[in-house]
Amino acid sequence: MVHLRTQDVAVIGICAAVYAVIGRLTDLGLTFLGVAFYPAVIVPAVFAALFGPWVGGFGAGIGIFIRDVLFHGNAALSLVAGVPANFLVFFLIGYFATKEFTPRKTMASLLVAAVVLCISLVIPVALLPADFASYPTNFSSLIVLGAFVATVIVCIAAIAAVGLKWRQWSSYVVGSVVAQAIGAALLSVTVWGVSPLFLSYFGKPIPVEWILPIFVWTFATEIPFVLVLGPPIIRASQRAFPTLRKKTEPKATQ
Repeated sequence: MVHLRTQDVAVIGICAAVYAVIGRLTDLGLTFLGVAFYPAVIVPAVFAALFGPWVGGFGAGIGIFIRDVLFHGNAALSLVAGVPANFLVFFLIGYFATKEFTPRKTMASLLVAAVVLCISLVIPVALLPADFASYPTNFSSLIVLGAFVATVIVCIAAIAAVGLKWRQWSSYVVGSVVAQAIGAALLSVTVWGVSPLFLSYFGKPIPVEWILPIFVWTFATEIPFVLVLGPPIIRASQRAFPTLRKKTEPKATQ
């Protein structure tokens, strides 16, 4: 059973409001089969690390619902796809942030993520259907493919940079990579499954071979913001408000 204090409920409301507003202001209208470019994920990630998994999970779930209603107005789609994935991702980030990982485990997890993304560079060409250009997107197929590859490269660079610079944040880094991978997998499968019901411009399920590209797009466009911006924002918040420092705060490893 979930036990939330009055303070937790208040912080959840703040997290949800900030996430929704920043999400709507920064999504830039860029989408890949309904999945937006979404740098605002840094908001619930920071709240999860500072206040725990339930605050991060509930704040993200409520916030993404508000943002989705403002963006596309389809509350049912948000409840089925966006809310569960967001809750799971930021609950897990908050959960892992309380754990400790050795430098070896941290680097191993980041290496696996980087290798997977390197392999994913060929996915757009290898798996997208030949009639890709006929499907509704904001841009031409060439621009989409170029952006896809560019975001993956940036993601790999971000993972490498964080792994080398902020080793003391191993629990947050590993948790972010694992949580984002699980959330992206859930979202990509869900979007494919509900596409006949909610993505009316298809009229039929999104091709199953698009599940993996949607996964890579979701992961690669979110994890750099969580990894690069998270540690400095969390550290600054803890310095400004010492009461935010928990006994479970990430510790430096030798």
